[in-house]
This record gives sequence, C-alpha cells and structure tokens, in this order.
Amino acid sequence: MSLNLQYEEIGKGFVQQYYSIFDDPANRANVVNFYSATDSFMTFEGHQIQGAPKILEKVQSLSFQKINRVITTVDSQPTFDGGVIINVLGRLQCDDDPPHAFSQLFVLKANAGTFFVAHDIFRLNIHNSA
Repeated sequence: MSLNLQYEEIGKGFVQQYYSIFDDPANRANVVNFYSATDSFMTFEGHQIQGAPKILEKVQSLSFQKINRVITTVDSQPTFDGGVIINVLGRLQCDDDPPHAFSQLFVLKANAGTFFVAHDIFRLNIHNSA
C-alpha cells in the first residue's frame, strides 16, 4: 500500500464521528464498531485492553453520563500501509467533575476500503505537583 493523501480529512472526520458517538450516553456502546474483534488495542489511563469485546466492557464500565468536550487540536499523519495516525488534544468535563486536559492517540488501519482503530491510547493530563 501507499500513503493515504487524504489523511488530514480522514483524521478530522474520524475524530468528529468518534466523539459524537462516545459523548452520547445512549450511543456510547456503538464506538465498539470502530474496533476489530481481535486486532485492536486500547490503553485507557494505563490499563491495557485487546479486542472489541473487552473494549466494550471498558466503555460500559465508565460511570459518567454527560461529557462536555472541547477539541483543541487534531494532528494526523499517514502511515506507509495506507492508515492514519491521529493525535487529539483537548479538554473534557464529565458530569460535575472539574474539567481536565486530555490526549488521545488513534492508529487507523486500512481494511477493505474502510478503517478500523488498531491502537487507541487515552490519558487525562493530570500532573502530580505535590
């Protein structure tokens, strides 16, 4: 495969679609459709997960309902196998918690004319200043 020259549009479009589903409590479980049953990895706040069924378990275990998310920037790069790397920086507030900065990295892999999330790393940017 070769570089996907639409990587910027793919990255921004993916981020908009992913968070619109994730941030809606009634649709949140549908984010599992972005992942492969066996070939997707997620690291959520340091916790390693493999495969869509386990990722769905993690998503469904999250206790918050309301998310107020502000995306600061979306940076994307093409990969040599036709995929896209996406780095997201922003701020989110869950329910009545204080807002926190976050970062999330996605690696989209090409698969039969579409993409799936092969890698997903999420981290709140909380610094221990004590």
